[in-house]
Amino acid sequence: MPIRYPRPLRPGDRVGVTSPSSGVPDALRERLAVAVRTVEARGYEVVTGRCMDGSGHVSAPAADRAAELMDLLTDPGIRAVVPPWGGETAIDLLALLDWERLRAAEPTWLVGYSDLSTVMTPLTLLTGVATVHGNNLMDTPYGPPDGMVSWLDVVAAPPGHRFTQIPPERHRADGYDDYALRPDVRTFTLDTPGRWTRLDGGGDVDVEGRLVGGCVEMLANVAGTRYLDTAAFARTHAPEGLLMYVEAGGDDAFAICRNLHGMRLAGFFDAANAVLVGRTSAPDTASLTQHAAVLEALGPLGVPIVADVECGHVQPYLPLVNGARARVVHTSAYSELTQTLD
Repeated sequence: MPIRYPRPLRPGDRVGVTSPSSGVPDALRERLAVAVRTVEARGYEVVTGRCMDGSGHVSAPAADRAAELMDLLTDPGIRAVVPPWGGETAIDLLALLDWERLRAAEPTWLVGYSDLSTVMTPLTLLTGVATVHGNNLMDTPYGPPDGMVSWLDVVAAPPGHRFTQIPPERHRADGYDDYALRPDVRTFTLDTPGRWTRLDGGGDVDVEGRLVGGCVEMLANVAGTRYLDTAAFARTHAPEGLLMYVEAGGDDAFAICRNLHGMRLAGFFDAANAVLVGRTSAPDTASLTQHAAVLEALGPLGVPIVADVECGHVQPYLPLVNGARARVVHTSAYSELTQTLD
């Protein structure tokens, strides 16, 4: 069964903004305005929902957030939905979303990462609709480095489009831009060199599969449930196997190791041809690094494991399309990821 790709966005289309998890505090509203103007500069109309309050850890009660997300994803006049950012407890939406209605609706692009993995990855797995991991609205004003693209480029791409992203081999080692002080910042601070790293041994990697993945701390909580049945997805949509990716948002190496062990035991990686691991600033422990944590938990899979990929919480951000056909190439001198929207 083919993956369902939403129609490419064209000037005049509408983009919905809502906060399925955390909203935007008053001090950061100017950054939100800058991000909205960035989307509007592409010729789109931005429609902002009611669930945007940033005074607590969620923008509104779960029922309200679920209803607003459902409304935006099933409104034929909304062509893409992008949150300001993630948060902590989007898991409370899963039982409230009408998955049959989402499956029957015309596909709409859903864009996000971090806590939004909790919703986006199940959306692709349960409905076969492609979603975009790797950017949030508040990140959108940043211009992608040479060799990479923005989510705005992905959602405007035609069916069958193929694009290759090449890592810039530089990233931000630590810190972040204070949006309250610099709401109009548009340039990444890529101050540290760094390449992709093969964790499971030496040799070149050249592997294909359908992309599926997300944030470890979020997906670990739904592994083994109907919301994260990657085996069923592979049987239906990807008999060739999956190219899986995971990234650690902030938990230390012990927690990440436990979570990845649990996800493996729950069958999340059973169809994996390879695993990409996002670069992280999450802490090591005295006896276990983040790299060692991944290798301890996922080494038994016996597939290539490539770490320090730009698909996580460390700038810059490399968009990955859940459901896209992909090929990863990694050698001692060169790395690239090609995605095809078919």
